[in-house]
Amino acid sequence: MTRRVFLAAPALAQSMSYTQQIDQWRREREAALKADDGYLTLAGLHWLEEDKPRSDIAPGHTFLLHKTVVSSNGKPLKPDTDLIHSGTRTFFVIERAGRFAIRVRDTDSPYRKQFTKLSWYPVKPDYRIQARFTPHANPKPVTIPTVIEGVSENMIAPGVAEFTLNNTPCRLEPVLSGARLFFIFRDPTAGKSTYPAGRFLYSDAPDTSGHIELDFNKAYTPPCAFNPYATCPLPPRHNHLAIPVEAGELNYEH
Repeated sequence: MTRRVFLAAPALAQSMSYTQQIDQWRREREAALKADDGYLTLAGLHWLEEDKPRSDIAPGHTFLLHKTVVSSNGKPLKPDTDLIHSGTRTFFVIERAGRFAIRVRDTDSPYRKQFTKLSWYPVKPDYRIQARFTPHANPKPVTIPTVIEGVSENMIAPGVAEFTLNNTPCRLEPVLSGARLFFIFRDPTAGKSTYPAGRFLYSDAPDTSGHIELDFNKAYTPPCAFNPYATCPLPPRHNHLAIPVEAGELNYEH
């Protein structure tokens, strides 16, 4: 599954202070959320059953799942690639752990129109830390639950990150997202100042010394906080930290 990653342009980042870089990253994060293809435009999620045609999803289209192929009016559709447009709405196939659905985007979605703004903890340089990354002998397959009951995601865990935060030893196991490391974690701020289910964080691959940078000022809220049609992965139990991470994105209260 492809997820949007937010990176400031290298030349621009070099000329900015650390706080300015984080502020810029946060502005890009909000702009992506509000974009025409952002998560605020999700407007429907229709799970398909094999060999049971659906003509109630998109006007003039009958969707059919046969084995692992979804077609529209007899034409096969590639997941996340082939788009069907109807007014302000766009329809396309998604696949989650062998299950298929038609996802709907609507640029006129009420979640987009009613969106206010994101809120954040103040930038705290102490939450930008170096972690030691220890690779697994063999990258291991892991099954990550999602907010959709009965739907999980199959991912690959390449190793473990170990670090000290507020004088407390911590450990998180990321999964691969392209060439980057994707952390799905929860901490005691969840349900208080941050999203109850947990938060997301990315880091680059380890450097030559086997270290990675974990910048919790970039920890952000999953899309399911803003829209009921997202299929967010949930933090596995071993990624529940014992200490609060008072940095990054605050819970969306709207």
